[in-house]
Amino acid sequence: MRVIFLQDVVRVGKRHDIKEVNDGYAMNFLFPRKLAEPATPKAIVELEKRMKNIAIEREVQMGLLMKNLEEIKGKVLVIKAKADEKGHLFSGIKNKEIVEEMKLQHHADIAEEFIVLEKPIKEVGEFEIPISIKDKKSSFKLIVEKI
Repeated sequence: MRVIFLQDVVRVGKRHDIKEVNDGYAMNFLFPRKLAEPATPKAIVELEKRMKNIAIEREVQMGLLMKNLEEIKGKVLVIKAKADEKGHLFSGIKNKEIVEEMKLQHHADIAEEFIVLEKPIKEVGEFEIPISIKDKKSSFKLIVEKI
């Protein structure tokens, strides 16, 4: 039986895939759990429409990301954190905190996965934070100050 996957199913298929599976597997496992639906001609046409809309949406989002990437270039972000007398932070600054502060201070929206940090920042000072979206690269300065 041909089915359209509505969600990812490990080792079977990914969302929006059309695959051939055993009838019993589809009827007893996939359909009751709403993991897939029968691949009728009508459902396939609807899937193609959804995929076109998803592609358009991704293109728009990528354009916004590139715009934000240009806006961020050369910006300075200041984060205040608790530190000991030697300048070591009690908790490291991770991508999530950087993204939240970027939204607050500069109204720029960048996803966490695009910030390239090898490890969390654990000391006071100035850091150059690289950002990479596909083949485009940029960076901004992060200043960590002691509270």
